[in-house]
Amino acid sequence: MGNPDLKKRREILFAKFPPGQVPEAADDLRRVEHLETVEPQYERRTVGVAYELTHHTLQELEDHLVDKGYHLDNTLMSKLMRALIHYVEETQLHNLDAPERRLKRSSQEAYVKAWEHHPHGDHDETPPEWREYK
Repeated sequence: MGNPDLKKRREILFAKFPPGQVPEAADDLRRVEHLETVEPQYERRTVGVAYELTHHTLQELEDHLVDKGYHLDNTLMSKLMRALIHYVEETQLHNLDAPERRLKRSSQEAYVKAWEHHPHGDHDETPPEWREYK
């Protein structure tokens, strides 16, 4: 199985006009590989989709629908929600490619190792004869 954090369930909200686009869009989405569609909610103008982030993103699915001529809801709230989801999904995908950060066992160990390899001035520049002056 895949990572449960990468499984997404979203609702795509369509504009009121043109009417009748929700069932057509749902049929179109059913033909997309690695995408599960939920029965459309005609009164709410939505189509539910489920996908794994490694196969699809919401932005990719929405771009596909817009390219086919469907009209998504463009109210301010819908735009904000979509932008947030796009950002979160893009960040998750970016983090999948990021190397794992390996932390030292203790912060002190990091300083000790750095100090050992650093050409530091841990000596007294006072001439030995002056240090022993009494």
